Amino acid sequence: MSSDMPVNSTDDKTTEEPTVAFSDLGLDARVLAALADLGYEKPSPIQAATIPLLLEGRDVVGLAQTGTGKTAAFALPALSRMAELADLNGPAHTPQILVLAPTRELALQVAEAFTSYAKYLPDFTVLPVYGGSPYGPQLAGLRRGAQVVVGTPGRVIDHINKGSLDLSNLQYMVLDEADEMLRMGFAEEVDKILEATPEEKQVALFSATMPRTIRRIASEYLRDPQEVAVKSKQTTGANITQRFLQVMGAHKLDAMTRILESEEFDGVIAFVRTKMATEDLTDKLKARGFTAAAINGDIPQQQRERTVENLRSGKIDILVATDVAARGLDVERISHVINYDIPHDTESYVHRIGRTGRAGRKGDAILFMTPREKYLLRAIEKATRQSVTQMQLPSLDSVNNRRIQKFTDRIDATITGQDLTTFREIVEGFAAQHEDLDHLEIAAALAMMAQGGRPLLMTEPVIPPSKKARMERDRDRGERGDRGDRGERGPRRGKTAAEGNAMYRIAVGRRNRVQPGSIVGALANEGGFNSSEIGGIEIRSDHTLVELPAELSKDQWRALSKTRIGGEPINLELDSGRKPHRDDDFERGGDRGDRGGFRGGRGGSFNDRKRSGGFRDERRGGGDKRFGGGSRGGRDRFSDSGRRRDY
Repeated sequence: MSSDMPVNSTDDKTTEEPTVAFSDLGLDARVLAALADLGYEKPSPIQAATIPLLLEGRDVVGLAQTGTGKTAAFALPALSRMAELADLNGPAHTPQILVLAPTRELALQVAEAFTSYAKYLPDFTVLPVYGGSPYGPQLAGLRRGAQVVVGTPGRVIDHINKGSLDLSNLQYMVLDEADEMLRMGFAEEVDKILEATPEEKQVALFSATMPRTIRRIASEYLRDPQEVAVKSKQTTGANITQRFLQVMGAHKLDAMTRILESEEFDGVIAFVRTKMATEDLTDKLKARGFTAAAINGDIPQQQRERTVENLRSGKIDILVATDVAARGLDVERISHVINYDIPHDTESYVHRIGRTGRAGRKGDAILFMTPREKYLLRAIEKATRQSVTQMQLPSLDSVNNRRIQKFTDRIDATITGQDLTTFREIVEGFAAQHEDLDHLEIAAALAMMAQGGRPLLMTEPVIPPSKKARMERDRDRGERGDRGDRGERGPRRGKTAAEGNAMYRIAVGRRNRVQPGSIVGALANEGGFNSSEIGGIEIRSDHTLVELPAELSKDQWRALSKTRIGGEPINLELDSGRKPHRDDDFERGGDRGDRGGFRGGRGGSFNDRKRSGGFRDERRGGGDKRFGGGSRGGRDRFSDSGRRRDY
C-alpha cells in the first residue's frame, strides 16, 4: 500500500435526502429481512452513499458527524458479504470482521447492532471484547469461532499478543470514530492492529474530522480509498422540551425517582445502553412502587407487543428500553423520555426523544449526564442545532411534600369511598383493650402498616465529608471542562496522600507492560471509582502505587480482589510506606514515559513518541499537544472525557 496514495472524494452529499430504499442497494435478502423487522425503510445519506461502494469491495473513508447512521453504513454491507461467502464456503470459524471502537460503551452498542442485523444469518456470532470484563468468556467466544469481533484497541492488542485472536482470515475491518480513538491516545495500538491484519482485506474508516493523523492512516493502510462526506441534519421536534441533569452514575436512580415524584407524567420511556440494564433498572423501579417493564433485543416479539400494549393502555407507566428494541415504537401517551444512559451518537438521541411529543402533544426529554460525558452533550447540541437546558434536581422537601399529599389523599379517598365498618370495630376493640394508647398513635401504626414497610419520606444519603468534597470537585471540573488541562494525575513521589486518601499498592508494574490507562480502567470499571477518587499513579518495575480513598467499602475490596490487569491479579493492598527505590533495570527516559501520560512531563523516548503518533490534536487550537508524550500530550491522552478504559 503506497504511503503517498491520495484519498479520492465523492460529491458532498449534504443537501439531498436519499430517494432509494434499502432494497435498492444490493444487500443480501437475509439482511434486508432483519432491517424490515427493525422498521428500517430508507437509508440515511451516509448509508446510501457508502453501502454501494463497500458492496463493490472498495475501501472507504466516511466523514460524518456522530449520529448520521454510520454503524449500519459499515455493518450492513459487511454482513451481506459474509453471508455470500458462507453460502460458498460454509460458515467461518475465525473472525471475518473486526471493528475497532474507542470505548467499551460504543463497542457494546456496535456489537448489539451487528447482532440485530445478523438475525437471519445461520451459525453467526458477534463477540464484543473490551477492558473491564473478564478474559474467560472472551477467550471462550474466540475459541468457539466468532465471525465478528468488536473491540477496544487495548483489549484487541491483548488478545493478539496472547495468540487468542486469529486475524489470518480477516476479510473486513472497520475503524469507527477513528479521530476519537487517536485523541484518546490509541495511535500506536491502531497501527499495531492494522499491521497484524492481512493486506488483502477491505477497510472502512469513519471519522467526524479529517486531521493529518487520519489522512496518514488512510493513505498507509487503505487501498485507493473513496471518501464520502456527509453532514448530520438531525433535528428535534419544537414541541419537545429538552433538559439535562448532571448526575453521577450511582445517583441516577434517586434522581429519576425525584423527577417522577415531582413532575406530572403520563407514560415514560427510560433508555439505557444494554439489555442487562433494562432488567436491572426495571426491577429497581418496581421496588420503588412504579409500574415498569423492560423491552430489549432478547424479548420475543409477542411479549414485546404485549408490553407495548400495556404501556398504551396505562397498565404500566414506565418502559425501560434499549435503542434497537424501541425502534418504531409509537405510543401517544408518552409524556417523558429519560435518557438514563446518554447515547453515544446523536441519531440515537433524536430517535429516542422522538418517542414523546406525538400527535401534536407536548413532550419532555431529560438527559442524565456525568461530568466526563459533557462532550457528548456538546455533540448533541451541535448536531441538532438546539440547546439542551440544564435542570435542577427536585429538592427533598418538594418530593416529601408530594408524598405526604398523596398519602393524605389516599386516606381521604378511603374514608369517603370504602365501607370501614369491620375495621372500625377492630380498632374500637383494640383501643378498649389498650386504654393507655392515644387514638392518634393507633392511627399512625395503621398508616405505617399500610405503607408496607417502605419509608414514606425520602432522606438524603449520608456522604462522608471527604468524599462529598471530591464529588463537588469532580462536578466543578466537569462543568469547566478543564480536567484534562490541569494534568492532575501526577504521581505523588515522596509525598503523602491527600486528606481522606491513602496510597495503595498493586502487584503489576512495568515488567507486566502495564499502562496508566489500564490501571484507571480497572479501578473505575471494577471498583466503581469516579474520576475524582483516583489520584496519583506511579508505575514501578514490579508494582504500582495509586492514590485512592482511605476507606473502601466491602464491595470494593471484594471486586478488586478479583480484578486482573493483563491477566495478572492486582492484589490490592495498603502501601506500607517503603521508601521509593530507583529502578535500575529501566532507563530513566522509559520511567518518565510511564508517568508522562499523567504528569504531563516530557515522557518517553523520541522513538516512543514517534511510535505513539506524535501527532498534533487538531481539535484544539494552538500549543504542541501531542498524543504520545510532550508537555501536553498526557493530558489529551488521559483527559476526563476521554480516558482509556480497556486494560
